[in-house]
Amino acid sequence: MSRGIFITLEGPDGAGKTTQIGFIREYFQSLGKEVIITREPGGTAISEKLREILLDKNNSEMDDVTEMLIYAAARAQLVAEVIKPALAAGKIVISDRFVDSSIAYQGYGRDLGDQVRIVNLSATAGLEPDLTLFLDIDPKKGRERIGKDVMDRLEQEKMDFHYKVYQGYKDIWENCPTRVIRIDADRPLEEVKESVLSTLDTFFGGIAGPGKN
Repeated sequence: MSRGIFITLEGPDGAGKTTQIGFIREYFQSLGKEVIITREPGGTAISEKLREILLDKNNSEMDDVTEMLIYAAARAQLVAEVIKPALAAGKIVISDRFVDSSIAYQGYGRDLGDQVRIVNLSATAGLEPDLTLFLDIDPKKGRERIGKDVMDRLEQEKMDFHYKVYQGYKDIWENCPTRVIRIDADRPLEEVKESVLSTLDTFFGGIAGPGKN
């Protein structure tokens, strides 16, 4: 059986990733493909418990390295339990965030640098997405879409942190042009959707081929 397709969505908080994931699922389902949707941190019982620790606003004393390692641990469980088995079964896996988020948030935002990438090589056993959609929106505009009363621990960080994260995303996009496709997310919903679906057509020929073997 051919390997499935692994697609990730990245970008600042409030970029609209969850909404676009719904459209991507419909795209592949209309082509008769089985689709698995997951998120980071989370996606398994263990990873969801780690998510609660990471995003809990009461955990303000969390050390930056601790944060990096917990994200990596949640990711390792998700890859082992969900993503790799689904890809081996030929399914389409769509994840709301993956390693790029850790590089942007912990590598750039927390100034932890390349150790984030190194730690995550172990967490993912080297797994990379076939396609990453970078939903690009200015962090300030993205935060305006999120109600302050529902912001999690990272979303509540100061704007200088979020702009460092944003720079991380832009660097990732520039350094990985064949995998990471920038989508202007500061537009009406339907225009963003059209760009996303057009990108899928370009990558998968409109027939959602089997991806890499």
